[in-house]
Amino acid sequence: MALMSASSKTWNSAVGQTVPSANSTQEQISRSRSESDATEKARRERRRALIVPREHGAWGLLLVPMITGAGVAFRECFHIFPLILLSAAALSLFWLRTPVESLLGTSVMRAQSNEEYRTVKSFVMGLGAIAALTLGALLWAGRNTGLWPLGAAVLVAFAGQALLKKTGRRARMLSEIVGTIGLTASAPAAYYVITGNFNATAWMLWLANILFAGDQIHYVQLRIHTATVEGFRTKLTRGWAFAAGQALMTAVLTLACLMRLMPPIVSLAFCPLLFRGWFYFIQEPGPLIVRRLGWNEVKHAAAFCVLFISTYTLGR
Repeated sequence: MALMSASSKTWNSAVGQTVPSANSTQEQISRSRSESDATEKARRERRRALIVPREHGAWGLLLVPMITGAGVAFRECFHIFPLILLSAAALSLFWLRTPVESLLGTSVMRAQSNEEYRTVKSFVMGLGAIAALTLGALLWAGRNTGLWPLGAAVLVAFAGQALLKKTGRRARMLSEIVGTIGLTASAPAAYYVITGNFNATAWMLWLANILFAGDQIHYVQLRIHTATVEGFRTKLTRGWAFAAGQALMTAVLTLACLMRLMPPIVSLAFCPLLFRGWFYFIQEPGPLIVRRLGWNEVKHAAAFCVLFISTYTLGR
């Protein structure tokens, strides 16, 4: 009996030791899988950051002017194929900047491993091919020659933006506005490739979109940097430059209407933007949710497109 009792204790002891060992192995496997999933997720996010533009608002700064330019141009003619080519060229060139910077190591995100280099190079080659083919089709046999000086102006704007970025954070907003001059060139470009004319209307479209985009950039920066500011007087002290910009935009629009560069009714497209800007100085303070602020600006951009095109159509 004593022998059986001793054997039973020895068996129970062995079982007690094996069970925790199995649980421990299972936990290690589960932990290893979790770490592997987390590593793969981080790798995917890093790969995306290397090839996809991080300035999400810049997509709108490129597309909104193109839509307004095309909407106004379609009043005169409906040449859709040149617009498709221009859209593909503009989007591929805009997208191309991020992987090129990652490849050259001129941005925060840089390709490091051989796999990352291969991925980034493939995107650079693919986007470059799309840009070359679409631009070649647009400029074939001496067509759309007006795109050459427009493209040169865009390059100058982006070069100026790059130089301003190097001066530090104080010039950040100014560099964004200078870059906006290049992005909003998609408005006169769209109008030009559809109608074949680079006239006063094309210049008006460029000016209108620069004013709209510049005000948006200034407003977003103001909201971010004065999130905790309360009171009309304090807000005006901190945001006097924005208020001056709002007044200047109103004066420029009034002058453009008086000079008949745009129908007076088109100024209604800027009313939601102006109201939002002036209302900021008297609204009650509240928590700033950056994502919500971004979506609100997207709504303003959509409203601007619809109002600008519809009022221009009515005014003409």
